[in-house]
Amino acid sequence: MGRSNWLEVVGSIFNFSVAYLSAEPIRVLVTGAAGQIAYSLLFGIAKGDVFGKDQPICLVLLDITPMLPVLDGVVMELQDCALPLLKEVIPTDKEEVAFKDLDAAILVGSMPRREGMERKDLLKANVAIFKSQGAALEKYAKKTVKVLVVGNPANTNCLIAAKSAPSIPKENFSCLTRLDHNRARSQVAMRCGVPATSVKNVIIWGNHSSTQYPDVHHCKVNKEGKDLACFDAVKDDDWLKGAFISTVQQRGAAVIAARKLSSAMSAAKAICDHMRDIWSGTPEGEFVSMGVYSTSNSYSVPEDLIYSFPVQIKDKQWKIVEGLAINDFSRCKMDATATELVEERDTAVAFLSA
Repeated sequence: MGRSNWLEVVGSIFNFSVAYLSAEPIRVLVTGAAGQIAYSLLFGIAKGDVFGKDQPICLVLLDITPMLPVLDGVVMELQDCALPLLKEVIPTDKEEVAFKDLDAAILVGSMPRREGMERKDLLKANVAIFKSQGAALEKYAKKTVKVLVVGNPANTNCLIAAKSAPSIPKENFSCLTRLDHNRARSQVAMRCGVPATSVKNVIIWGNHSSTQYPDVHHCKVNKEGKDLACFDAVKDDDWLKGAFISTVQQRGAAVIAARKLSSAMSAAKAICDHMRDIWSGTPEGEFVSMGVYSTSNSYSVPEDLIYSFPVQIKDKQWKIVEGLAINDFSRCKMDATATELVEERDTAVAFLSA
């Protein structure tokens, strides 16, 4: 190695060390922290995959009281990883501890649907959880906190949390549809025989449920160095308008049928992707899918919903991608998932008011 190259390497190491030593740790909360999604998620956060390779982390882990012994085991494992960015791990069952001075909150924990449970009963139970957590964000967290809701029904849970924290900007709240986005991207990539990185600008519209609409009308596929419209790359319109959509919509159920457990590894990867893009921004010319506040959107989606849109992100602020052409096929599916979200919202807000 020449002297100039050697000096460049030393300089890079010095600059990283200065940044690492000078950066203040950020406080990141994960709820449902003793669960299987969190178990797949925490290592990626703690080693710098999400908030940056030079950003020290204080991880706050919240779960219900009966899960604290399990949480102690998770803490031991994080300690045993000997990760240089992980400055502190705080396990707790108390909201006043968990939500204090947060920079980021990843709300994974929610009430799962149990056998024989009506959907309205599930909504009622989760309204209570996310009303409480929204109030805790309002009372204890920084007003700049970025909140990602993962626990299902994620869109409506996110809306309830946002309504319960009125002094935190609605734009700071989002829900996870990146898992659906990644599923759609992967299905197209496998169909075309290309890496997933060669597929960009798929869109998930609407609810994180079986009514979601995976849309590839604006998707590009890079094949042999050329960007092709997805329909031209796949060359199977019937598949793209039929089996592709239903496969993405039903993928979570398929994983449960095969594993007897819900998606964990892929959900954790999607959470990392979502929060990393919020923190670092989206690549030029690309957009991703996120459930965000629908008010003042240009796609005729009803107001006051958390609805998944294509977004671009810069300086930790998302912006809905404007001006995309919507054909009749897409309009019908976008409206159907919006109808479901309106019904969920109205039921949940009634519980919130009560």
